[in-house]
Amino acid sequence: MKILFLNAFYAPHIGGGAEIVLRHLAEGLQRRGCEVVVLATGPEAGLHLQIQDGVPVYRAGLENGYWHYTQQRPSRLSRLGWHYRDRYNAGMRRYVREVIAREQPDIVLSNNLTGWSISAWDEISAAGLPIVQVLHDLYLLCPKDTMFKRGRRCQHQCGLCSALRLGHAAASAQVATVIGVSRFVLERIVGQGYFSRASQHVVHNCTPANPGLGGPPRRRNDYPLRFGYIGTLSENKGVDWLIEQFQRLGIDAQLHIAGRGKQDYEARLRAMADPAKVSFLGYCDTDEFMRGIDVLVVPSRWTEPFGLVAVEGCANHLPVIASHVGGLPEIIRDEVNGLLCSPDAPDSLGTAMLGLYIDGDLRRQLGSQARASVLPLLDMERMLDQYQSILRETLQGTRSHHEPEPVDHAALPRLEPTGIRQADTADTGRRLAAAD
Repeated sequence: MKILFLNAFYAPHIGGGAEIVLRHLAEGLQRRGCEVVVLATGPEAGLHLQIQDGVPVYRAGLENGYWHYTQQRPSRLSRLGWHYRDRYNAGMRRYVREVIAREQPDIVLSNNLTGWSISAWDEISAAGLPIVQVLHDLYLLCPKDTMFKRGRRCQHQCGLCSALRLGHAAASAQVATVIGVSRFVLERIVGQGYFSRASQHVVHNCTPANPGLGGPPRRRNDYPLRFGYIGTLSENKGVDWLIEQFQRLGIDAQLHIAGRGKQDYEARLRAMADPAKVSFLGYCDTDEFMRGIDVLVVPSRWTEPFGLVAVEGCANHLPVIASHVGGLPEIIRDEVNGLLCSPDAPDSLGTAMLGLYIDGDLRRQLGSQARASVLPLLDMERMLDQYQSILRETLQGTRSHHEPEPVDHAALPRLEPTGIRQADTADTGRRLAAAD
């Protein structure tokens, strides 16, 4: 079986957990004997081929106003124009067509469509290939993929989002199989009329288990207690909410923040933070960061589709305070491996932090139970089994009775692959915000 992976980015360009999981999938399935090839957007015009850790990776220059992997925030008008074109970016179809012609895959595993748009579905279908669509975000309902505006979660599509997603649900009928990285994200999108003909599955994202962390949790002096956040610095991730609530407590504790985001938002966070209590660490290795904190906080204000960082925190024997929204409650169970709070009750975050500050026994109990609670999500082979089975079933169920017309490979422009060094993609703190 030859699989074409389609995604907005690929390592070393990390937009979020999707890219981390995608790399593990591509390399893992290749180790199992599958042929794999990746197609992602890139910073340079045209189509470029690299061999990265043995995986052929095509990078296509984005046919839009700017490449959306950036810390700079374009103007509001530029962003609106970008999203307008991204509702159906026909210019990106030629890259999909060329890679399919070159590589002749059997099936396409489509991931984040930002930059590609649903035009990729049409090109894949035109080639007679089955599509497996993985839902990592809310892009099919919201151009910004977050359904978050003016500091609040959107309960319904606004008029602009509805207009920019007109016809998308009908187009999704060409998808043979849909996979949600959480039950929440699958039900949320299918509930809006998407994937009416597709078989449906939930496959939670996994992260490789660090065998060195399998023993009992570490012991340390309790104070000053160290709370930590790692990931993209953005409003929908709730970093400003975290800083505000932490500083109101007035406790003998520290807050460590790792990751980067849009420059204007980072500046706003630094301006509101007390440097004596709040540290901004920039990019950090995830496991190293986790070893330096006592409690991980995942204060998402938007409906986080999954939240891989919560799994990573539990794997490191940390109690996790997480928002009771989106897919996070599928990882964090209240008073089992952490505490849940609600963006709709802002002080609930401060209450949870204060509770773990005061009650050392509860903090240690939650930490001691954390890793065992996520063991299935540390089993990368289990996730590979699930994907391989779904891909095989999809291919068997949708294989065309007619073969596609032969391709004249001599007529295709010649691309010389280049080798690049292994990318450091295990670092959650290296994730950047995308178009917005």
